Amino acid sequence: MEPRSSTTLVLCGKTTAENELAWRLKTKNTLKLPDDSPLDVALYSEIENRGSIGDGDVFGINSYMSFLSTSRFGKLLIYSPKLASTHDVVSKNFDELPVGAVCVADVQFKGRGRSKNLWESPKGCLLFSFTLQMEDGRVVPLVQYVVSLAMTEAINDVCRENGIAPLDVRIKWPNDLYLDGLKVGGILCTSTYKSKKFNVSAGIGLNVSNEKPTTCLNTVLQRLGCVTHQLQRGDIMAAFFNKFESFYDIFINQGFQALEELYCKTWLHSGQRIILQEKNEFEDQISENVVTIQGLTTSGYLLAVTDDGQTCELHPDGNSFDFFKGLVRRKLA
Repeated sequence: MEPRSSTTLVLCGKTTAENELAWRLKTKNTLKLPDDSPLDVALYSEIENRGSIGDGDVFGINSYMSFLSTSRFGKLLIYSPKLASTHDVVSKNFDELPVGAVCVADVQFKGRGRSKNLWESPKGCLLFSFTLQMEDGRVVPLVQYVVSLAMTEAINDVCRENGIAPLDVRIKWPNDLYLDGLKVGGILCTSTYKSKKFNVSAGIGLNVSNEKPTTCLNTVLQRLGCVTHQLQRGDIMAAFFNKFESFYDIFINQGFQALEELYCKTWLHSGQRIILQEKNEFEDQISENVVTIQGLTTSGYLLAVTDDGQTCELHPDGNSFDFFKGLVRRKLA
């Protein structure tokens, strides 16, 4: 039986405090993979002058750290040239990591998606997961919307900082990012309950310079006439955490309602009319009803109104890959 290949993890901190934690994680051999396969853990300070860590387009750690301006999120970085899943790394090691720690990879070959789907992501994609801890379980399902909104705003911030017109990246409810009608990214948030707190792992995949299978940010930039600048993954991730930290504080202190107006300006669905196919109580006939999306309910589902003026809440039925072909209507009082 051939020995399993080792996975490389590189640890880097924004400040002395995070670098000391990185040193302890390495020294105590604390980090683990879900399958307990071998790890090669290194400190970035030990290898940054040895040339490239990986081959070709590698994540720019120095650039990322220089643009990061947060007080909590993204300050402890775990980087890997090739990894099964960033989400699995932060979930497996949640108790060992500070809130806001992030794992990023150049290549991911067992990335996690909705309904336990696995994805292989090549170079050119921004692939990262980070840790959150929340106390109110009622708002945990809404955090994916804060993540989505922060990413769309971060992309625009990076464009503006480089003198580029903002890209019209939109949110497709509940957790996809679209550009020019094509999917360019997705968000996955999972949680476990422990010691009266919800441990949340938030993951993002974004096509920055890899145009397969749909399109990517840099391809659209070129099509718009921008040939002198390419967006970089490290810059986008730093901008994301800078924006997310601000939005997350608003979310926790004021509720998602304080962000909902901006969210609804960014998503694809305000005023969208949807045909719902619903079975009758005996499930032998299917009727079609048209509803118009108005926004989000307080629980984070779609708020819609029927043509006769009744408000309702739309839930995914869990059976359809396309949420808008698998919605279930529930009347609201």
